[in-house]
This record gives sequence, C-alpha cells and structure tokens, in this order.
Amino acid sequence: QVQLVESGGGLVQAGGSLRLSCAASGSAFTSAVMDWYRQAPGKQREWVAVITSRHKTNYADSVKGRFSISRDNAKNTVYLQMNSLKPEDTAVYYCHTPTMGVWGQGTLVTVSS
Repeated sequence: QVQLVESGGGLVQAGGSLRLSCAASGSAFTSAVMDWYRQAPGKQREWVAVITSRHKTNYADSVKGRFSISRDNAKNTVYLQMNSLKPEDTAVYYCHTPTMGVWGQGTLVTVSS
C-alpha cells in the first residue's frame, strides 16, 4: 500500500514562497501520475497541478505562472514550489496519486496579507 506524506507547509507573508514536498513509499512511484490539490476553509477541494511519469505538467489557471510541480524519482518525492503567494492561496494542500487512488494527510499553508 502506497503512503504519501506531505511536508513544508507553514505561515508566510503575501509575496513569499514555500516549497511543499510529498514523499511516497513503494516502488510504483516512478510510473505514477502525481498531483496536488488544496482545500481552503469552507470551500471544496480543488485541483492545483499534475505531473506525469514523463514529467509533463499542467496547472490550474489560478496558480499558473506562480506554482511549479516537479518530481525526483530517485527520492520518490514530488514537489510544489509556490511563489508570489497570495492570501487566497491559504489552504490545506494534499498530495494525491490518481494512479493508485491514494491521498496524503495534507499540510497547511497560511498566507498573511
């Protein structure tokens, strides 16, 4: 059973940056599609970004140009680099793999104005 563990969340001022990490257990990581979702208080969970096993990426319009998803298959880790953060980026960020239907526990990002 694959497990996903996120880290890197925290409090940052508007305009700042954070890098989230998602460490995956298991050997299936290298072939898995990985994505990030987020859920703001009182709102539905929304998709943020995706990366395929061949490193092809795509982003939600709300984060395009500010966020960057990447992966290191040698470390079984996927990253979300978040720049130019805005208060509306405040949310719990979840790592997910649709390939295996597994979610991480989430990490909280708070952006102060």
